[in-house]
Amino acid sequence: MSHWSVLTGDVDDALVLKTGGSTSQGKLAVYSYEEWQALVSTFGASLSAQLNNGDRVANLFFSGDLYASFLFVHDSLAYVERSICEFPFTGNVEPDVLADAIERHRINVLAGVPAQLLQFCAYLAQHRRVLYGVETLLYAGESLFAPQLAILGEMFPNARIASIGYASVDAGLIGASDRDCALGEHRVFDQQTLLEIVDEHTGEVIEECDRTGLLVLTNLTRRLMPLLRYPVGDRACWREPAATPRRKFALKGRSAHSQRVRVGVLSLFTEEIHEIVQRVAHSEQWQLLIEQTGPKDLLSVKWVPEPQLQAVEPVLRELREALLAHYPAIDDLSREGLLEFRVLPCATTDLKLHPRSGKQLRVLDLRVYDVPLQEFV
Repeated sequence: MSHWSVLTGDVDDALVLKTGGSTSQGKLAVYSYEEWQALVSTFGASLSAQLNNGDRVANLFFSGDLYASFLFVHDSLAYVERSICEFPFTGNVEPDVLADAIERHRINVLAGVPAQLLQFCAYLAQHRRVLYGVETLLYAGESLFAPQLAILGEMFPNARIASIGYASVDAGLIGASDRDCALGEHRVFDQQTLLEIVDEHTGEVIEECDRTGLLVLTNLTRRLMPLLRYPVGDRACWREPAATPRRKFALKGRSAHSQRVRVGVLSLFTEEIHEIVQRVAHSEQWQLLIEQTGPKDLLSVKWVPEPQLQAVEPVLRELREALLAHYPAIDDLSREGLLEFRVLPCATTDLKLHPRSGKQLRVLDLRVYDVPLQEFV
């Protein structure tokens, strides 16, 4: 790693973290300790907008195996400009233990990934427990959609639901969450980042409001592992005019050309899927389709069989098994009722193309991201 070409110096006084969520092959991100403290102090200050004095916060993000989310939120909470109390449970806490602790310790804020919060809701519903004392749900790592929000509202009827903020271990700070942000909206960290929205086909920088493009980030503070016009992987649009301080933007789903696709706590890499489809099915033509069916994500891998292939079913089974072996979290999420996974043979004409360039799209995210704020506060 000391000779890794993306680093500007030696890894002698630094923090090494894994990116990529729950894939089988994580990638690494490196921060100097000074950069890490700048990251968490800035994020913690922004998080103050979503908390009140006296809040008792359950940190339900995941830790271990070099993953960053729990450590990042824990360190950021130390810089919140409110008098709060943190309960560092991690995401591996048993649901009965968590439910009892929330009532016993009067915990009123839950912070975690949507999949973990929804799994906890399933336990509460099964045991007919409603937690009226929870006043705020803060989520990160994936968007929440209307059917999921309805489930959270049933189990936490007095809770306001908001993003904890938008950041990733590879990109660093991306967006702050304010009280005036609708779900999916964030504000730019002006002093730390240069955030651009560009046309996915032409590369044109978009300045007008409500025109969707690819979110691109330049980090102004990281020196050990610099980021210049880094494609975050999400699509977004501006909600406020150019030159507005801390300009507001809204997420509009994953990019069709994103190298990493996030579904719940699961991260999939398009190059990994491509290698599996090519090796098992001998096909270059495939597409990843993400939809929403009630509270569940529907994840489909569509692929075009070879013309001379006599029996599709054996290849379909082998392809499905190879994908599940590479991404074991798919099975876990399916058992928990949070995901439905399909592998579907199709004709070439069934694969969607870019409307202007005619290029085949690798990822189609058809989930509905626009959720009215007033419905879930």
